[in-house]
Formats: sequence, C-alpha cells, structure tokens
Amino acid sequence: MESLADILKSLPNQKYRQQAEHRAREILADPLVQKLRAKYPTLDDYTVKININKLYQYVTEHRNCSECPGLDRCPNDFTGHYTMIAVENDNGKTDMYDYKVTCKKQLAQQTQEAIRSRIRSFYVDERALSQGYSSTEIFDKDPHREEAVDRLISYILTTRQEGLQKNGLYLAGSFGTGKTFLMCYMLHELAKSGYTGAIVYMPDFAEDLKAMFQDPRKLKETIDVLKETDLLVFDDIGAENLNPWLRDHVMGAILNYRMNRKPTFFTSNHDLTALQQHFSFTSKDGDEEFKGRRIMDRIRPFVDVLLVNGYNKRGV
Repeated sequence: MESLADILKSLPNQKYRQQAEHRAREILADPLVQKLRAKYPTLDDYTVKININKLYQYVTEHRNCSECPGLDRCPNDFTGHYTMIAVENDNGKTDMYDYKVTCKKQLAQQTQEAIRSRIRSFYVDERALSQGYSSTEIFDKDPHREEAVDRLISYILTTRQEGLQKNGLYLAGSFGTGKTFLMCYMLHELAKSGYTGAIVYMPDFAEDLKAMFQDPRKLKETIDVLKETDLLVFDDIGAENLNPWLRDHVMGAILNYRMNRKPTFFTSNHDLTALQQHFSFTSKDGDEEFKGRRIMDRIRPFVDVLLVNGYNKRGV
C-alpha cells in the first residue's frame, strides 16, 4: 500500500501538493480519527500531523475490512490483520503507536487449522474431518440413530467437564448408518477442547502394515502415535484381513498400552461376540480361540456399546 508520506514526497507541483493536503484533511475528518481524538483529548494537532501516515493506514485498512472480500483477497498489508492506534502520555508528552490486530475471519481460520492439526487420520477420507458438521447432519438426518447421537453427545460433554475417560465407545451397526461420521464429529468437537485424536481405517491399515514391516522405524513411529494420542478410533474393525502379527503385536501392543490410560473407540459392522470370532481365526494359523479372547479382554471391558440404527446413507 502506498503511504501518504510517499505521495507527498513525490509531488512535483503545487497542484498535487494541494490534492495531498486535501487527502490529509479527509483523513483527519474521518469518523474513526474523530472518535480517536475524542477518546484521547491530549492528542494535539502536532502529534496528529507527524503521525498522519499511521492514521492513513488505520483509516484505509478499517475501510477495507468493512467491505471485506474474504481472506484470500484481503487488500491489507498483512493478510487477515488491520491497523489499530494506541495513544500514550508520558511526562506531558503524547505519543501515537500503531499495531496490528488479527481479524475475526483470520482467527476463525487459525482455530480451524489448530483443530485439524490435533487430528491424525490413517486412510480415512480427510473430508470427513475437515468439512465441518451441521446440527442437521448430526441430529436430524436420521431419527433412528437419535439414541446413539444422544449418548455420543453426553460422552463429549462428560469428557469436556471431567477430562479423558477410561472407557471409549464401540459403535456397532449395519453398513452406512454414519458410524464413522459420528466418530469424526467426536474427534472434531474434542479437538476444540485441546485433545489430540487419530482415526484408523482398519482394512487399509492392515494392508499398509505389510510394507511397514520392512521399515521398523516408520512402524514404531506409527504405533507410538496410536499409543499416545488422547483419542484413538479404529474404524471398521473386523473388516480387515487379519493376520497374527497385526492382532498380537500391533493391536495387542496398542490396546495393552492404552488400557486404563486413554480411551479407545471402535466402529464395526460386528457386535462384540462376532468380533471375538473374527479375532480367533487367521488365514495363517486357523482357529486360535485363546488369542481372540485375549485381544477382546483389552477391548470389551473398556468400551460402552452404542448401537447405531438407521438407513444406509452412502450415496444419498
């Protein structure tokens, strides 16, 4: 933005100087400047004149904000910020200072970025975490899942009031009833309160772990993230291609660490009994009822089951 001082310096003749002086008078007559002088009666003409450039910036940027074209087209010098003026009196001397203030739109964007930065997703569509949530989507879209939504909201409020709970939630229901959506909503809401979260789509995670087996450092980093995050969601558990290593050394290690420390959440098309049967059989070792029961001992006591009823919303 060209400053008023720069304009004055470049003026070649009296006509242009008169135009600049006229602009200066306009700035001094601006309601914002008049309001500033009324607020600080000690603000004398001399101090105002030597700070005319600051007042020009102040008035111009406030005018830009009043006609805001959006953050992506912000015309101010510092995107998402506007100039404010402070006046101080020290031993009879009046000084004027300018400083930048973050606008509401920039603050809202920073808040959303902070929320998103607290949530890690593994193979889950990012749009489910970033597109936002309306009350219509959560409460009104399907009355059949109202009971599950009420219990989820209650869980969110309890966590906000009391801190992390030891128990998580197990959302069971048929295809497309919104289980993943509700878990993403929970992560988003609790991220607003500063909690970190991760959501893992189990079928793709199980396949990617085969590649991680050749990269021990990446494997350890991934497992550590899932151990330490405040809120962990295993999405569509029971749909993965199970192998003993995934069950015993990955899932077992993560769940064993989180027991009585941090809550773990699950979405599944299976109830807990069917999930135990799933964990009791692998394509490599066949029927392993004891190992299936052992992994369920790290799940069953630490979740409250929510049955998510309703119609299939995919493609609707």
